[in-house]
Amino acid sequence: MMISDRLTRDDDTGLAYRRTEGEGTEVVFLSGFRSDMEGSKAVAMEAHVAGQGRPYTRFDYRGHGISDGRFEDLCLSDWLDDTLLVLDRLVKGRAVLIGSSMGGWLMLLAARARPDKVAGLVGIAAAPDFTEDLMRPSLTPAQKEALERDGVFHEPSPYGEPLPITRRLLEDGERHLVMRQPIDFAGPVHLLQGQEDPDVPWMTAVNLAANLASPAVTVELVKDGDHRLSRPEDLRRIAAACERVLAQVEGRPFS
Repeated sequence: MMISDRLTRDDDTGLAYRRTEGEGTEVVFLSGFRSDMEGSKAVAMEAHVAGQGRPYTRFDYRGHGISDGRFEDLCLSDWLDDTLLVLDRLVKGRAVLIGSSMGGWLMLLAARARPDKVAGLVGIAAAPDFTEDLMRPSLTPAQKEALERDGVFHEPSPYGEPLPITRRLLEDGERHLVMRQPIDFAGPVHLLQGQEDPDVPWMTAVNLAANLASPAVTVELVKDGDHRLSRPEDLRRIAAACERVLAQVEGRPFS
């Protein structure tokens, strides 16, 4: 049975979510920057996981999709709080997190904040530290001037409307960097990364694997894959990666 509802925060802002009930380790999908829970990967993984009778949750961070809030007023700290609220209020047992792009950064932060809850990770073009390592170095003089003057600039996006990039977003990102020290996570991890990704360099996945303390880390490079990794063959890869991690978490053989 699927439940569509809202989680209400202490400040009365709401998070929209879709949750399918089931038995066993739950799977939670963490969307990317300015993406939402109706994305093709989030929906496809729901069909796959729920079809096995497992619990599955997808949701919209504040400022995304149909949740409350304005995107430009929010930052990584807010979206991490939203993720932890979902884990605390909806997930009953241990969970495997699937993190897409920015969701890959959030899954690492959530695993650090809730070590007893997060059992395994699947990254899809995971983008840890992207505000510092990808955004800042690419800022033009005009964008830097706009940030100083207005606190925001709008960056054209191939995926939709221009993205408002705020000074608060960049400054907040500095407080959550994870790639400057080893990442103390011991559970199984599977990282999928397209080598034709124009947004996240494919070596990011290799560097992240090296930085994770876990001995059970798999990196899967898709030579012709882009950033979205949402073709039918990519969705099959993500489903297989999820199955591999679930099997490792539950101590089952995987074939």
